[in-house]
Amino acid sequence: MTIRITDGGVSDQDVLAVAEGLYREAAIELFRAIEAIRAGEFTEIKAAHTAIRDLRTAAQQALEERGKVDKLRKQIAGQVGAGGALDFDGARAEIGRRLACLRDAGGGG
Repeated sequence: MTIRITDGGVSDQDVLAVAEGLYREAAIELFRAIEAIRAGEFTEIKAAHTAIRDLRTAAQQALEERGKVDKLRKQIAGQVGAGGALDFDGARAEIGRRLACLRDAGGGG
């Protein structure tokens, strides 16, 4: 992964790439912990909990940064305001992603 530094610092796209990378790493850690638990290595339960927490954090960061990047792209393309077309499919997909995050985060008790 390459992060570009500009005069203004790190771009939103770079931050999004980092968040997505962290999400992938946490997902891999969770998969490994689950496989170890299935193999009878119950010492990996703590690692699984940590990976789940990291996944939630990374997913939230990725969603926030993706929103920022999309907003900037629309501003650059001049599609902000009444002149821009509404993307109902994209909105539906975003709502689905956010609901999934809420569902995943809500089962802690």
